[in-house]
Amino acid sequence: MSILYTTKTTATGGRDGSAKSEDGRLEVTLSTPKELGGNGAQGTNPEQLFGAGYSACFLGALKFVASQKKIKLSEETAVTATVGIGPREDGKGFGLDVALAVTLPGIEAGQARELVDAAHIVCPYSEATRSNLDVRISIN
Repeated sequence: MSILYTTKTTATGGRDGSAKSEDGRLEVTLSTPKELGGNGAQGTNPEQLFGAGYSACFLGALKFVASQKKIKLSEETAVTATVGIGPREDGKGFGLDVALAVTLPGIEAGQARELVDAAHIVCPYSEATRSNLDVRISIN
């Protein structure tokens, strides 16, 4: 694989710490949600960051696929990622649960399904999770 872009991000303090990119464009405070035993303080968490990354990446893949097919997407096209975390059934750690809700205004249902299926093949987040997670994708 020919690498086109590389970035570095460092986290300190774990779920109750901070994370920052080498170039300073991303700098976030991390906090553990109450549901995971934290105090629910202001801050984000790895699941929110994963959801933001996956939804943005999937939307980029959707735009790429649409452009290849000469289809213009609405400015209101959106992808919402719902990310859950919980103990794995094998009892050996934790796993993620991911659902993507794709909003494609003005696109006919059959064509929307074709675009979403193709984007799921193109998107690197989808590729990274394939065979590891059952990512459920709905079209609104």
